[in-house]
Amino acid sequence: MKFKLLPRKVQYKQTTKRFSLLLNILLLPIFIGVHDYAYSQVTIPVDTVKRDSLRSDSIRAKQAVILSKQYDVGDLFSNIFHPGRKTDSLKKKSGITIIPNIASNPSIGSQIGIKAVAGKILGNNPNTFMSVAATSASITTKGIIYFYINHNVYTPGNTWNLQGNLVAAKTVTPDYGLGIGQASNGSEADQVLANPQRKGYAFHSQYYSFREKVYKEVQKNLFVGAGVSFDIRRNIENRLSTTDLTPYNIYSDRYGFNRNKYMSNGLLFNVQYTSRDNQNRAYKGIYVDAGFRVNQTWLGSSKSAAQFTTDFRKYFSLSKPNPEHVIAFWNWGSYLLSGAIPYLELPGTAKDGGFRSGRGYTVGYFKGTKYNYSEVEYRFPILKNKFISGVTFFNLQTANDEQETKLFEKWQPGGGAGLRVLFNKSTRTNLCLDYAWGKYGARGFFLGLNEAF
Repeated sequence: MKFKLLPRKVQYKQTTKRFSLLLNILLLPIFIGVHDYAYSQVTIPVDTVKRDSLRSDSIRAKQAVILSKQYDVGDLFSNIFHPGRKTDSLKKKSGITIIPNIASNPSIGSQIGIKAVAGKILGNNPNTFMSVAATSASITTKGIIYFYINHNVYTPGNTWNLQGNLVAAKTVTPDYGLGIGQASNGSEADQVLANPQRKGYAFHSQYYSFREKVYKEVQKNLFVGAGVSFDIRRNIENRLSTTDLTPYNIYSDRYGFNRNKYMSNGLLFNVQYTSRDNQNRAYKGIYVDAGFRVNQTWLGSSKSAAQFTTDFRKYFSLSKPNPEHVIAFWNWGSYLLSGAIPYLELPGTAKDGGFRSGRGYTVGYFKGTKYNYSEVEYRFPILKNKFISGVTFFNLQTANDEQETKLFEKWQPGGGAGLRVLFNKSTRTNLCLDYAWGKYGARGFFLGLNEAF
């Protein structure tokens, strides 16, 4: 195994071998909990349409050549535990990557759990997008229990696309007030609700969420769909606050929500266009999803409401020889059109579908009935075999508030940098290690699988 920093070519074999051995020793404890499996022999059934069969063979052959030049955690394990074994180029990694889910911070205590992601192309049509799924289960020393599973599945030929997630948790939700940090000149309650100093609160609750959308392809890469979404919170408690005057209580009382529990249940109607070359880590293409969420009391929702949401992502590869050099753009927004939404379900930081926006801040740090988020990220390989890569990113958030601060009137920045470790080169699954920071002293280390967007 040879590690080479781009663009310099290391010529000294002894130095390379020593560096490789040292890196293996250092990385082994980190990845000892990783189990990357599900190797399967690639077999291509006889296709009566010769042209499609030949095209599929050609695509797979090109992919095999590209992957043979890359190095992932599976190769690392093979080199450590089976040195000298020749790699079978006809075998394709597909399936599941599993890692320990370990974290520690004052909000949650010490956490232990397990996290897994999976990727697979269904069927033999070379134009089918990769289907992906992820799951995690964890418990902390403060009694937080969290389980989720999500999926984004494309049937052969992209005829149907199924997107959804399921969450069950006994959790703690941080809160820093309503809006974007703009001071209020109103009543004491208005000032507490705006919380310009970003004083922290924390809510213990039981949280259950189920969301499922089904899309049908109507033209190439264009889908229309519908679905349902249920968000339920029970036994909501603010155990640390010594006053009744908190942003959560003020908002809930103003809009008629029960402080102890609520339900936010509705119908989803969406249009999606996608041409991304990979769902885990795109080098090129575009992704657009726009739609309405309509909460209905006949579905059990505490209040009726209508929201409009948008999700736009664009990827530019800067190099043909090294397509991993990517500039990626992301914009996500959610806008209340009518009715009322429970306080903890308001759109805001990390309230996108993957909970990955706003690195540098905790979930819900900024929020409003109208919210917009933008981010740009530069992704680049560090080692020639693509085992280690890097990213830098910058983001902006804006929201309205109760004091007539309009959307796009005030912005809050965030940014950071990180490393990527290639876990599964066939599915482009990366371990992501990011350090990010924002205003008000907000900062943190973020660990995850696959890119933020």
